[in-house]
Amino acid sequence: MRAVQVQEYGGPEVLRTVETEVPEPGPGQVSVDVAYTGVNFADLKARGEGYRVPSLPFVPGLEVSGRVRALGEGVSGVEVGQEVAALTAGGAYADVVVTDATTVFPLPSGVDLRTAATLPTVLPTAYALVHAVGRLQPGETVLVQGAAGGIGTVVGQLAKAAGASGVFGVVSGAAKAKYALDHGYDDVFVVPSTTDSVQFVDEVRAATGGRGVDLALDPVGGETFRASLASLAVFGRLVSFGNASSAEPWRVGQPELYPTGLSVSGFSILTLAQTAPGALRALTEKAFAAVAEGVVSLPVTAEFPLEEASEAHRLMGGRTSTGKLLLRVA
Repeated sequence: MRAVQVQEYGGPEVLRTVETEVPEPGPGQVSVDVAYTGVNFADLKARGEGYRVPSLPFVPGLEVSGRVRALGEGVSGVEVGQEVAALTAGGAYADVVVTDATTVFPLPSGVDLRTAATLPTVLPTAYALVHAVGRLQPGETVLVQGAAGGIGTVVGQLAKAAGASGVFGVVSGAAKAKYALDHGYDDVFVVPSTTDSVQFVDEVRAATGGRGVDLALDPVGGETFRASLASLAVFGRLVSFGNASSAEPWRVGQPELYPTGLSVSGFSILTLAQTAPGALRALTEKAFAAVAEGVVSLPVTAEFPLEEASEAHRLMGGRTSTGKLLLRVA
């Protein structure tokens, strides 16, 4: 079978398509014949700096859609040939992937394989940020970094559906701002570089009459994390769900939180899959239902053959992409 490997860390050019053995599922696992693979920023960090890479060579990829190929010992709830979406710990840039049965989800009625590949990481993450972790309430305001990306696209729609009175986004360019405004955002602030993060704090304060936002969602870290914290209203909440800047991990304590009763929390869907798969499954079922019911949609804005994974990485790494990028495998 074909697989796209990282044999050394570096730019998109290090991705190599190779022929390798078809993996077999072990106990509690499922193998899937892949139809589509979602491209995520975590894949770029794995390729470039070894993020969550146990050893080389490594096949990136965290989410797929396809059909169940084989079941490992003790697996129930899915059948060979059934159409599914799956969250993986890696290995999804391939014709066949093996993953734990707990992170394999039958497709909701009316959801096709192409759409399904956009769901396993983005939808549960966005749902958790708005509801389970962010606990957004009707009438509250929210600030979202990366508003035109996959997670940002879904968060904007979920926040509106939850009754948010103001949904504000931060993006890196004018084209992305227009895209975000079409997907649930009331106002979008253009910040070309993360070094200009302090710029959006003043804009958020101006847009909220000096109050700040009730909930801020940050996948960037570093200076952007600190600026997001400075954008909060009294009793505001900040959820960190990534460190795209690769900055020193954030630290926050009494001096920052006590004066206005702020709180900070975190979320990682990959970690939750390891530590609380039952909670992840319940979260995913609610998130998938939002798609099946038409509450949210995530446009596929670019699609590449598996062999052109490097081009997908170049597009995402250039900070010009919006929505969701896919690899077409079968």
